[in-house]
Amino acid sequence: MKKALITYKLNTEIAKELDRKMYYVVPEKRGFRRNEVLDMISDFDVLVPNFSFYTDKEIMDRGTKLKLISNFGVGYNNIDVEYAKQRGITVTNIPNSVLEPTAEFAFALLLAAGRRIGYYDRKIRVPQGLSWGLYDEPGLPVFGKSLGIIGMGRIGQALARRAVASGMTIMYHNRNKLDKAIEEKYNARYVSLETLLTESDYISLNAPSSKDTIHMIGEKEIKMMKPTAVFINTARGNMVDEEALAHALKEKQIWAAGLDVFENEPKVNPLLLELDNVVLTPHAATKTLEARDEMGLEMIQNILGFYFDTYPVSIVV
Repeated sequence: MKKALITYKLNTEIAKELDRKMYYVVPEKRGFRRNEVLDMISDFDVLVPNFSFYTDKEIMDRGTKLKLISNFGVGYNNIDVEYAKQRGITVTNIPNSVLEPTAEFAFALLLAAGRRIGYYDRKIRVPQGLSWGLYDEPGLPVFGKSLGIIGMGRIGQALARRAVASGMTIMYHNRNKLDKAIEEKYNARYVSLETLLTESDYISLNAPSSKDTIHMIGEKEIKMMKPTAVFINTARGNMVDEEALAHALKEKQIWAAGLDVFENEPKVNPLLLELDNVVLTPHAATKTLEARDEMGLEMIQNILGFYFDTYPVSIVV
């Protein structure tokens, strides 16, 4: 019987999907530490890391039986994919279950940052923390504004659907131009990254993380944005130069930001913590019970599909 090592505490009802098919181990508490995984991995055929557990050469070399890494996340920058490919280890991800929750959360951050919801909530709890004057400390509207989406894949399109329903116009930048039918569906305009950055009222980063996208949004790109621009990131933290972003927010070079991902999670850059014009959340885009269970089920279906052909498998390499 094949063996799977699941690095995080999974809903036991979801884990039961593996019963009768595979032996599996899950931690009793929150998750296994790296040293615990290193000690155990040599006995397992499958490793299931979550999006914050880095799976590198050392772990794969210890995993002499390892044939599959079934990632609990759509992004896979937590895995040395190139080395897995060299070792003949298949890597899978879960693109379907994260789709709507991530788009939903990106739009929530857009609203919260633009309309200053987080700021108002903090300040109203402090005596004389804010003014109730008609024109004091206003937010920015969403209706009638433009949203620039960097990475118009499935999540980007799900975000566009929400934005269009709220009266926004869409421009996007992608590695490739979308089919005309998809563009017409959202009345979306394909533009260069420079045009998107300079013309958008709201900017959402939804591109996949790779070695080529590290700090793709840096000082140069931020300086192109409008002083009233709102920047949203639900992709990956390493795609943004946090120092440059924090400086721009502090100096009011851009108006606000909403960030769900950070470069050194779970640590958050202390410069960001000092700012009132940024909404910060703990990689929580998929953090609902329903979404987590659906993610766990999709992850398990990748394992069962890989070994028993019972489900389609989402293979990265």
